[in-house]
Amino acid sequence: MIKAKGYAAQSPTTDLAPWNFDRREPGPHDVQFDILYCGVCHSDLHQIKNDWFPGIFPMVPGHEIVGKVVKVGDHVKKFKIGDIAGTGCLVDSCRVCENCKRDLEQYCLNGGSQTYNGLEQDHKTPTYGGYSNTIVVHEDFVLHISPKLDLAASAPLLCAGITTYSPLRHWKVGKGHKLAVLGLGGLGHMGVKFGVAFGADVTVLSTSPKKEADAKKLGAHHFVVTTDANQLKAATGSFDFILDTVSAEHDLNLYMSLLKTDGVHICVGVPSHPAPVAAFSLIGGRKSLAGSGIGGLAETQEMLDFCAEHGIVSDIEMIDIKNIHTAYDRMLKGDVRYRFVIDMATL
Repeated sequence: MIKAKGYAAQSPTTDLAPWNFDRREPGPHDVQFDILYCGVCHSDLHQIKNDWFPGIFPMVPGHEIVGKVVKVGDHVKKFKIGDIAGTGCLVDSCRVCENCKRDLEQYCLNGGSQTYNGLEQDHKTPTYGGYSNTIVVHEDFVLHISPKLDLAASAPLLCAGITTYSPLRHWKVGKGHKLAVLGLGGLGHMGVKFGVAFGADVTVLSTSPKKEADAKKLGAHHFVVTTDANQLKAATGSFDFILDTVSAEHDLNLYMSLLKTDGVHICVGVPSHPAPVAAFSLIGGRKSLAGSGIGGLAETQEMLDFCAEHGIVSDIEMIDIKNIHTAYDRMLKGDVRYRFVIDMATL
């Protein structure tokens, strides 16, 4: 076994703290890489606090992982020692179900293996994430990170990036479409970057007027303050798509009124409590309320290659792992532009 160290929550009521644990030795098809950077996702906080469902403890969060390959199994073909590698929200899946065969491992019908707070495909071995110094993953679930990109700023692409890239690609959002990005945080700022790169006319919807300058700097063409009744009225019925990145409770019916006929409201943020949706919000205009998770492995690599080609990374603030709870507090207040990334050299 490999002796690893990380930060773990021992229970939903305890803070993250240093914890030593074992990783498996790389098997024939495994890649081991030492972790250089790990992004901080809002879901990390949700999961260590059992906001969504009972967790598996001790829990080592982190699924926006970038590092350097230090060991490969005898049959590994895709990586060699010294390569820059990444792992996102999945470390395995059943490989045999209909979705896995369609490169939709994120929707594995038999249960994919989450990078943390999950179980390996033996359905008994817990998975531990990227708030740690090293990780071992099957080569099929390891991604190539271009050395052209800032490695620290690439880490959030593994979750925030693919979570916004995937639905925009699925609904073929691009030139001729009016896209609204609801919320300008870790997910939202990536939605703006991709929407602009795909050629859409992009509007940011935000409760905070202070974010207008940032939205325009990121490339957004328009900005609507959602607490301003006049601005909302002017935006009614104007969008083909709304990419909803908000993880706090909000009124879906209000925002669906901003869609055109046949418009689609796509949820990628995950509030802790279900939201009521009136039938009339859907019927009036043949509108759709949809959701999207991360992408499959092929699509995630496609996204990383697109980012390398177009120079797209996340806007980040680097932190010391000892300051993780301060970062969580600031994240809840929206006080980050726009993603915290842990420098794992501080572990």
